Parts: sequence; C-alpha cells; structure tokens
Amino acid sequence: MHIPANDHTVRPWIPFQLKRLSDPKHPVRHFLAPIVQRIGTHVGDTVVDLFVLAGSDLMGTIGIPRVVLMETSLNRLLKEGAAPVRSLRQRLMVLLSADNAELRDNEALRQKALVPAKDAVMHVAANVGDYTDFYSSRQHAYNVGCMFRDPANALLPNWLHLPVGYHGRASSIIATEVNFHRPCGQYKPSPDAAPVFGPTRQLDFELEMGFFTYEGKPLGQRISTDEAEDRIFGLALFNDWSARDIQAWEYVPLGPFLGKNFASSISPWVVTLDALEPFRVPGPVQDPQVLPYLQYAGNKHYDIKLEVVILTSGGSETVVSRSNFRHLYWNMAQQLAHHTVNGCNVRAGDLMASGTISGDTPESYGSMLELAWKGTKPVKLDDGTERRFLEDGDTVIMRGFCEKEGLRIGFGEVRSTVLPAV
Repeated sequence: MHIPANDHTVRPWIPFQLKRLSDPKHPVRHFLAPIVQRIGTHVGDTVVDLFVLAGSDLMGTIGIPRVVLMETSLNRLLKEGAAPVRSLRQRLMVLLSADNAELRDNEALRQKALVPAKDAVMHVAANVGDYTDFYSSRQHAYNVGCMFRDPANALLPNWLHLPVGYHGRASSIIATEVNFHRPCGQYKPSPDAAPVFGPTRQLDFELEMGFFTYEGKPLGQRISTDEAEDRIFGLALFNDWSARDIQAWEYVPLGPFLGKNFASSISPWVVTLDALEPFRVPGPVQDPQVLPYLQYAGNKHYDIKLEVVILTSGGSETVVSRSNFRHLYWNMAQQLAHHTVNGCNVRAGDLMASGTISGDTPESYGSMLELAWKGTKPVKLDDGTERRFLEDGDTVIMRGFCEKEGLRIGFGEVRSTVLPAV
C-alpha cells in the first residue's frame, strides 16, 4: 500500500490563509488584502474558499448565518450542530458538481473562490479548548505492557472494562509542517542511576487519529453511544509525539506530563462522518462484556488505511508502519460516552485522540517504541541507517485514506521535523 502525498479527494474542512504571492497578475492577488484565515473545503488540488462563497448569493438556502462561514476557525460552525453542517456539505456537493452552472459558469466568482492548494497555508481546524487522549488499541496496550511488565499481566485490570484516557495539553497542538525542538526534561539514564536533566534520548511518534466534537450537552448530562455520532464532526490524522524516557520517570502516580505536552501534530483536513459512511466495519468482540452505558448497536469502526514515513535529513524516505484505524478496541462512540458519563460537558471544537493505533503484526505497530521494541531491534531505513528512536532532522509523515468500489477519500498528511533541543 502506498498513499500518494497529494491525495485529497474528499470535501473536508480546514481554516487556511493564502500565501503572499509575488506575482501581481496572479488570479487571486486582487482580494488578498488583508490576508486572514478562512474556512475552506478541499477538492482535488483546489481549496474552495467558504469566506468568498458566503459573500455571494449561493449559500443562502442552508440555514447557517453568513457570518459563521466567515469565521477564522470551525468553532462557530460546529456550534450549529450536525444537521446544518450536513446541509452545508450537501449544498457544496451540488455547487461543485460538473453539471451545476451556478458556480461553474460564474467566472469571476470561481477565480476568487477556487484557490490552488499550493497557495494555501493550513491551520489547525478549530481553536481546541480541551483535548483528551485515549489509549484504545489493544495490541498497543499489550505491547507496552509486555515491555514494562510481562505478557501475563500486560493489560492492566481496568483496560478491558473502560476506554482509558487522560487530559492532554491543547495549547501545544500544532498544524502540519510546523516543526518543534527536541524537548528536555528529567530522565534516568539507567534503572539504578539518579535522574539527570537533558534532551530526551527516546523521542517517538504515535500514529493516531483524532475527532472534533460538535457542541455537547450541558454540564451534568451524559451522551449515550446512540447519540455520540451526532456529536462528532469528523476525523483528522494525529501524531501525538512522546518523549519515552521523560514519561517513564514522571508518570507515576498521575500519568503523562512533560513527556507528552511539548507537541502534538494534526493534519489540516477534517473528514466528516457522513463522508466516511461507506467505510463502516464491525469492531472486535469485546470480552468481558462491557457495562450497559458502553454497549452499542451497529458498526462503529471505520476502515481507514494509515502509513508512517520517516524522511531523513539526507532526503531518504522509508515507510516504517502500515496500519488501520479499524484496529481500535474502543470506538469513538464509546470514548465519547465514557468521557461524559460522569456529567462532563464537551464543547464545539474539542478534540479527542484515539491513542496509538497498532495492528497485530510488527509492521503495523504505531510507534518506534514498538517497531524497535524498546530500542532492542533497530529499524533499518532505506538509506542504510538505523533508528531506535527519532533523531534530529528526521521528518515524520503520516498519511491516510479510505478506498472501496472506486470511491477514494483522502486525509492528506501530517508532517513535522525534529529540530535540535534549545
């Protein structure tokens, strides 16, 4: 499986802004002042500028106030809820169809509204107020448990009964192509040594996907598994970077802190659940049977093919993992139901991440910790070098797509380069 880097065949959503163009004759040059973020949707190699369409008379039938489509992030739109956003998506599908003359034959509007993707600077889709990271891949949890405990006790007693999660740091969620410096912190050079301070020696990626929420219920009310998908807007690729040695020293008793909060990278394009409808698949049999509030009906998992590439500073690309979103044990409906069962409220634009996605074969593991098995089995790259963990100058690229019966939906990619510690 190879996923083309320019694979964007669905109509997802993202705030973007236009690059400052040096060519005064460029067709979009005349409306670039001032340059601001705006909401867009992606078709092929083109970004459709909803700010521009909202200023025309083509969007008046969808029931969403014009000013909502002129915002700089998706938060106001997500407050509208699933039904209005579904109407917006359907209207855009009509406008962008080849046999619809409303936009096709309006040359002036098309010049403004259809922007080459290469001229767009991508941003995080929403202003994330709260971010939760789950731990929902059974194989990943088993692998980590084997490394740090033993196979007989790999899964902790609660793992098969609830979707384990923790509250992450929203301020350090970064857009694709935003690079970051290797984090520093305390770690133990060996089990018997005293802790030292310095740059992490075990920097890792985590192959994940994240979903953005619509506005939830008021504080004190819960969202059931039956209601959950009406509160989920869509999915994006997510790389939750991890400093394994810092995390290993700090996590007892309260869990991840500095080993996780320095950076998390997210892809720009958010694919709606409506678009993913043809790719629903059954989930695993959950044994022991979960409590009633976590039980669900129908297919709540999705067949989304994923890959991870390491691009070295010398320019060599190696695919190090091929996995699939369907490998999760706990699905999104269960995650949201568990998150709110105590009355916790979620807000429009909140982000929930899946946790590392690992399949049941070594080539489908979703982190260097697993691929190199805690550094004991170095991963060989195509340029002849090896990696136990990530080195300065490495770029990690994650890509994803769905494909079935001639229908292909692309998630694009999320990439970031590791810079030296400061």
